[in-house]
Amino acid sequence: MTTHPSTTDQGVGPLLRAWREQRRVSQLELALRADSSARHISFIETGRSRPSEEMVLRLAEHLDVPMRERNALLLAAGYAPRYPETPLDAPALGALREGIERLIGGYEPYPALVVDALYDVVAANRGIMTLIDGVCETLLEPPLNAMRLALHPRGLAPRIRNLRAWRGHLLEQMERQIALHRSEPLRALYEEVAAYPVPDADPAMEPSEPVPYFALPLRIEHEGRTLSFISSISTFNTPMDVTVAELAIETLLPADPATVKYLQALLP
Repeated sequence: MTTHPSTTDQGVGPLLRAWREQRRVSQLELALRADSSARHISFIETGRSRPSEEMVLRLAEHLDVPMRERNALLLAAGYAPRYPETPLDAPALGALREGIERLIGGYEPYPALVVDALYDVVAANRGIMTLIDGVCETLLEPPLNAMRLALHPRGLAPRIRNLRAWRGHLLEQMERQIALHRSEPLRALYEEVAAYPVPDADPAMEPSEPVPYFALPLRIEHEGRTLSFISSISTFNTPMDVTVAELAIETLLPADPATVKYLQALLP
């Protein structure tokens, strides 16, 4: 696993240096991007110069620092956080919640869900609830976690017909998120689900003939039928709130006519 900026670093300089090194950007390259000088960037990183609030935000933007960590950089530099973190159930986000519910509800009968930065499910439609029917009750206790549901031996894993390929996809997705976000809880979740046992490959779990999918499908058994989906993930453009920035909407697009027909009959 990649090393990441530590929360124990003191001052904005070491934090910025850690983000720059993680992004593999030189001081000169960052200076050119931020319309500054390599000397000034060096002074900031070593603590010889205190950056302005505008400079902190500019450097964070060019280093693609997540919104939550931009607040941490501002605090380390002695400034107030710029971005609020509004609870999703707060009245201020009422329009957002209603919009999400309409969006995933309108996607039915196909599955759709919304997760936060730790893959906890904050909203799901009937399509998702149909797929997870029969999962161990302990995994359905709040907070419902999409990664645990998918990979736990008492979750959906035994029903995923291409488990090894899909598991690899999910773990790679988490690794990319860990590389982008400084999150120990996310790292702990990764280590937990990566340690779940994987059953031996069963030849009956794979199709007898190759299927020309245009992307890696999720092939999952439901009541004796194999359903195939292609996953698509969307995030909000130009968010101004940490909560909103960390939400992701995942929709499962039917990958074959049989899946379309089955779900349309199941959830009219």
